[in-house]
Amino acid sequence: MPETIVVDGRDHLLGRLASIVAKELLSGKKVVIVRCDQVCVSGSLVRNKVKYAYFRKLRHNTNPSRGPFHFKSPARMVWRTIRGMVHQKTQRGQDALSRLSTFEGIPHPYDRIKRKVIPAALRVVRLNPIRDYTVLGDLANEVGWKHQDLLKSLEEKRKVKADAYYQKKKARDALKAKATAAAEGDLAEVNKVLAASGY
Repeated sequence: MPETIVVDGRDHLLGRLASIVAKELLSGKKVVIVRCDQVCVSGSLVRNKVKYAYFRKLRHNTNPSRGPFHFKSPARMVWRTIRGMVHQKTQRGQDALSRLSTFEGIPHPYDRIKRKVIPAALRVVRLNPIRDYTVLGDLANEVGWKHQDLLKSLEEKRKVKADAYYQKKKARDALKAKATAAAEGDLAEVNKVLAASGY
């Protein structure tokens, strides 16, 4: 079973995120990208809408149902960007693509798993603060994605649950620290033996 990496897409630049993820997929890792709706693209919303409108016009001359297909959901936009970076017409590229999952929001079970960021792809690191940028969820909403409001309500519910879990965890950790401090004197001899044994 390949190692699974869960990446939080929030505030990452799309192209930089995609290129790093593509490399990880080709090296045999399984990658899950959550919060694709909060991935960023450089350039203003108006500019990106114009670019997307041009992309929407590209189609098969006699039978448009053969493609190219214009995905409207942020998760599929991210997936398609990465698809172009893994040499997907080879078996190796298809295998790499099968190890990729993309989601809007943070669905179960990934809300219980530690998520990672990619510093080399973060907008605050890579994009000049005076430059405009577009959030992929807003662009998708403008071009026909219908689930932005639903996602917002689901994310609010998830955040309430996550906060309750965090407060419980904090209280548990405080109790453990208190118990450790209380037993410090009794365990001094034991700790000395353990330290001598390399623990």
